[in-house]
Amino acid sequence: MRGEFIDVAGARLYYYAAGTRGSAGRDPILLLHGVPASGHLWSDVVPLLPDGYRVIVLDLLGCGRSDQPRAASFGIPAHAERVTAVLDVLKVERACVVGHGVGAGIAQWIAVHHPARVSRLGLVNPVGLSDWPDVRLRALRACLPLLRALPPRMVCEAAERRLLAGHADAERGARSVTRYMRAYTGTAGRDALLHHLRDLSAADTAALVPALPRVTVPTAVLHGQQDPFCPLERARTLAYAIRNASLDTIEDAGHYLPDEAPVRVADAIARLLQR
Repeated sequence: MRGEFIDVAGARLYYYAAGTRGSAGRDPILLLHGVPASGHLWSDVVPLLPDGYRVIVLDLLGCGRSDQPRAASFGIPAHAERVTAVLDVLKVERACVVGHGVGAGIAQWIAVHHPARVSRLGLVNPVGLSDWPDVRLRALRACLPLLRALPPRMVCEAAERRLLAGHADAERGARSVTRYMRAYTGTAGRDALLHHLRDLSAADTAALVPALPRVTVPTAVLHGQQDPFCPLERARTLAYAIRNASLDTIEDAGHYLPDEAPVRVADAIARLLQR
């Protein structure tokens, strides 16, 4: 496993890869985290994935070790175009694209707007349709000028509390949240968090709804039933809208399913790869 930075549109994005490049003609697996998180979300999933596949784990712009530029858009379409550019740089024609949370929204965008780049689609505790973010985040968005004036530590602590609320396993969640939030402790990190809060919009995924039935690649939707942010009904609706989609639920896990149930997530990806 190795990690490195690549330049996309003047910004540095961090990724790491595992497995064998160009192995036996199999499409690589691309893993996309949500916000605010990082590629660390997939750390326990990657070793459990089937042998013989190249696995690519990306830190989205503004997250993890990737740059936190003030001028770039952090909306779903902009993230999706950058991810597609990463595939170009890595010379990956098609991939099994698996996204969590906002990363699942990015995966949907790529599947609709760049269908030739997606061989299979995995949506884990996905955002989608038009019913996100939740009421609390919408209220915070209205207070952005005030939030920008707060010390970075206060904004970071508020984000940590929200991340912890998304974990059914509080002890495991606390360890992971500490790692996710390392990127957001300073002024640039605070601004990156608020930048995402400003730019992420349900209008982007709502615009995809008419096109979802045209997504025909094998698709797996996976949902933790104790997720306080993404309701199960959304996962059901997405699975119904996408023609070749399955839906699996896990009763004892929350929003951060790859962190809390890595075996179940890896097994779901393995089944997806066989379809």
